[in-house]
Amino acid sequence: MAVNLLAEPVQQFVTDLTAVLGDLRSRADGKQGAVATKPAGAGDHERDAALEAQAIAAAVIAGDGRYGDGELREFAAALAPWFESLASATPGQLRDGDAIRQHRAWPITPSPMFETIVAADAAAGTTHGWTYYQAGLRVAHAACALEDVPTREKLLAVDTFRSMMLRRLGAAGIERPEGMAKEPGPGEVGKAAEAPPKKSLEELLDELDELIGLDAVKTEVRLLTNLIRVQNMRRDRKLKVVDQSAHLVFVGNPGTGKTTVARLLGEIYAALDVVSKGHLVETDRSGVVAGYVGQTATKVVEICGQALGGILFIDEAYALAQGGEQDFGAEAIAALLKQMEDHRDDLAVIVAGYPEPMNKFLDSNPGIRSRFPKTIVFPDYTDDEMVRIFEAFGEDHNYKADPSAIEKLRARLAAEPRGPMFGNGRFARNLFEAAIARHASRVVDVKKPTDEQLSTLVAADIPDS
Repeated sequence: MAVNLLAEPVQQFVTDLTAVLGDLRSRADGKQGAVATKPAGAGDHERDAALEAQAIAAAVIAGDGRYGDGELREFAAALAPWFESLASATPGQLRDGDAIRQHRAWPITPSPMFETIVAADAAAGTTHGWTYYQAGLRVAHAACALEDVPTREKLLAVDTFRSMMLRRLGAAGIERPEGMAKEPGPGEVGKAAEAPPKKSLEELLDELDELIGLDAVKTEVRLLTNLIRVQNMRRDRKLKVVDQSAHLVFVGNPGTGKTTVARLLGEIYAALDVVSKGHLVETDRSGVVAGYVGQTATKVVEICGQALGGILFIDEAYALAQGGEQDFGAEAIAALLKQMEDHRDDLAVIVAGYPEPMNKFLDSNPGIRSRFPKTIVFPDYTDDEMVRIFEAFGEDHNYKADPSAIEKLRARLAAEPRGPMFGNGRFARNLFEAAIARHASRVVDVKKPTDEQLSTLVAADIPDS
């Protein structure tokens, strides 16, 4: 019998949300303390929950407007227990009708049901919105997995749905239940007790969301995460999975967060069982190229061995392809490609650098570009983002910039030339470190300074140049 990827997540969503709606009804009726085997209106609650599951699945399927026969059949079969008309619906009828098309824009704003649940949570201190979030995402990922290779549009639909729910829950102040954040990721159950605990995937995605700026980068990482989750779901059901490379190219100027994102991505890969450990090993040309014949390959093997189970991050990777005929960079590239092939199940490689030199690097060896099919572009930070980074450094070290300091900081940032050598986040850190040095010189002569004086940066503390 063929496996229906969508049926179980839909059933679970209906079960969970029927219980949630029953609890809301009981609370509204003042019966939350009563014991009952079936809440009043449970049949209506179940149908409402099924309609919600249908809308979630339909929104993802409609995300790319392709409406394949296979995914339409599985959609109908998964929802047929609640909607008799779907039991006999053909793909053509579903394609031409409104059961799916009407929900194409559905994930953008909270549905009436989700809005009602979140409002009830805010009033009663409950966390039913997170039950919806978890069960709803399972339905969305399952709908995305109905195709052998989900399209970017479908992955974006899932990400839009997730982001919408998180924004609404955050705005209402509904905190994630402790147990949900601590759930083990795929592959964690049964691991040796002495192994360090992995963060859950949701915790890691929260960390990603909290990074300043980098909106396009964060979207690409979330889409990659969704793709891997869908692949894992299909693999678990013994369905065909199209192999996708875990290796990436990061391009951007210095200080744009490439190493930070790479480190976080290593943990995400580990949570999704792409790699076994998730650590990050950083290197550059000096770490993989030797000065004598025969030593370069050995250095590459050693560094890849250190990175095994995680991510090898090669900064300024283009430097490997910039030597002459007597240079050993080409040998390092060949050795690296061999290690990537030999350890393709437990090693991910990220190569990083300036955009144009990285293009030349990818073309320097016939095997490179095919092994690095995806490039993520890291843009320079805006002035507003640089101010937020400066303030974040202050929060980490118990300093706060007053309005005059922020005004001068903005002027300083606006006057700084932008180009390939602009330090971005590193420039913000340098400004912060210079500011606290100037602050110290100013405050050291104050007799019995207050806590506020010891922790407040003013305009005079911001360097002029």
